[in-house]
Amino acid sequence: MPAPRSLTAPALLLGALVTILAWWVPNRQQAGDVPMVAERFNSVSFAPFREGQSPLRDSFPTAAQVEEDIRLIAPRVRAIRSYASIEGDYETAELAGRHGVRMWKGAWLGRDLRQNDREIAALIATANRHPDVVERVVVGNEVLLRRDLPVEELARQIDRVKAAVRQPVTYADVWEFWAQFPELARHVDIVTIHILPYWEDEPLGVDVAMAHVRDVYRRIKAMFPDKPIAIGEIGWPSAGRWREGAVPSRVDQAVFLRQFIQLSREEGFDYNLIEAFDQVWKYRNEGTVGAAWGLWTADRQPKFDLSGPVRENPWWAWYAGAALVIGLGLFAATARAWPRAAGWKLALLSAALGNALAHAWCGGWPYAFDEHLKLAFVVNLAGQILLAALLLRRAGARLSGERVEPARNGAQASANIRSIFRGRFRWRDWRAFAFEDLLFLFIATAAVLQLMLLFDPRYRDFPFPTFAVPLVAVIARALLGDLPRKGGGWAEWLAGGVLAACAIASAVNEGPHNIQALGWSACAIGLALPALLRVRPFSRAA
Repeated sequence: MPAPRSLTAPALLLGALVTILAWWVPNRQQAGDVPMVAERFNSVSFAPFREGQSPLRDSFPTAAQVEEDIRLIAPRVRAIRSYASIEGDYETAELAGRHGVRMWKGAWLGRDLRQNDREIAALIATANRHPDVVERVVVGNEVLLRRDLPVEELARQIDRVKAAVRQPVTYADVWEFWAQFPELARHVDIVTIHILPYWEDEPLGVDVAMAHVRDVYRRIKAMFPDKPIAIGEIGWPSAGRWREGAVPSRVDQAVFLRQFIQLSREEGFDYNLIEAFDQVWKYRNEGTVGAAWGLWTADRQPKFDLSGPVRENPWWAWYAGAALVIGLGLFAATARAWPRAAGWKLALLSAALGNALAHAWCGGWPYAFDEHLKLAFVVNLAGQILLAALLLRRAGARLSGERVEPARNGAQASANIRSIFRGRFRWRDWRAFAFEDLLFLFIATAAVLQLMLLFDPRYRDFPFPTFAVPLVAVIARALLGDLPRKGGGWAEWLAGGVLAACAIASAVNEGPHNIQALGWSACAIGLALPALLRVRPFSRAA
C-alpha cells in the first residue's frame, strides 16, 4: 500500500537531527581540562619520509625536504632521534645543526652483516664529524625483539662503536628485553628502553598508562642503578584498531602526550617521543595504526593544539553536511521515481544510506595509503553506491505495492558474478537480480576478511566503512519484511557460516574490553543473517 505522507516531514527532520548528533557526539570538543606543560619536547623520532617515499624501497626525501621538516619542528623540539645512518643525498646531523637541534644518531642493525658494517661505519663517521650535534649514538633498534642478531653479536657491535666515538653509546629496545638480557647493560653508557602501552602484551588504555610508565621506569632503574635510563620511544597512535582497552584516537593521543610531559617533568625523564610525522609507509608492516604515531600528519599539519580542547575529527561538520545532502538527494530521486513510496520509511532509509556513504568515505579514503589501497577503496565505494541505488529501487517498488523479483540464492549469485567478470552478461537481463547478487558478494567478502581478522588480527582494522551500506541493506530488508527464509544451499552455508562463526571466535579472542571488536562482531553476525536464514535449520526456526 502507498506510504502515508503525514509523517514524511517529521521523519526527514528526525533523520537530519540523528545525522547531526551521530557526527557531533564522537567529535565534540574533549580533553580541554588536561593541562599541557609549555616546554620544548626533549626529543622526537625523526623519519622525514613523505607520501610515495619509503626506506623499504630506498626512496628517500631530498635534502631540501628534510631541512624543511627540521625547520618546522625546531621551535618545538630540543633534539631528534634517527634510526639509520645510511640515508639519501643528505646528512641529517648537518641539517639539524643549522637549526640548533641536537641528535640521537642511530644505526640500523638487521640480519645482513655486511649492511650492518656499512651502517656502523656511517654512524661512527657522522658522530665524529658532528660532535656538537650528535649528543649520543644508538647502536641498533629492537634487534633483540626482532631476533635479528644474537645478544653476543649485538654487544660486539656496541663495543666497536664505543671504541670509535666520544659520545655516550646506547642500544634501544622494548623494556622487557633489557630485563631478559641484563648483561647487555655492561656494554652501554645509557640503558634506553621503549615503553608503548598500546603495544604491551596486555594493552593498557590511556587512563592507566602513566602509572604503567612510572612503574616500568622505576623497575628498570632498580635493575641498573648505576646506569642512566632513557625512554627511547614513548607515544600513542591517533588511528587504527583497538587492542582491548587501548584506543587509538586523536583525543587519546593528545591526553597521553599532555599527561606524559607532566609526568616527565615530575620524574625527570630523559625521553624521546615517537614520532614527529605520521609515516605512511609503515602501514605495510603495522597497518593503519603503524602510520598514525606522529605529532604532525603526513602532510605536515599539527594533529591538535598542544593545549585546549581536541576534536577527534576536525572535519566532522563537512561529513555531516555531506550525509544530509546525500540522504535528501536519495530521498528526492526515489520519491520522484516511486511517488507512492515517499513516506517516513523511505525518508529514514535515505538518511541511513546518506550516513553510510559518508562513513564509507570518511573511514576509507584517508587511510588509502597507496595506489593499491586507493584502487580497492574506489571499487568498494562504487559497489556500495550501486548497492544503495539498488536497495532504494527495491524499497521504492515494495513501498509502492509493486511486485519485486524473487530472491536469488548464493549459488545463482556466484554464477552471475562469475559471468560478469567473464563479460558474458547483459545488464538488461541481470538488473532485476543485481541487488541480491551484489549483497551476497559483500557477505562473501566479509567472510574472507573475517577469516583474516581471526587468524591474523594484529595489524588489521575492523572494516566498518567497507560494509556500511550492506549493513543498512540488511537492517532495512529485515524491517521491511524482505528477508527470504528459504531456498539457500551450500553457498549460504559457506559464506554465512564462516562469517558468523569467525565473528564469534574473534569476539572471544579480542576480549570483553575491546568494544570496537565486539561492535564489529555484532555487525558481522548481522551481515551473515541473510545467508543463514535461507538454510536449515535456521529457515525452519524463522
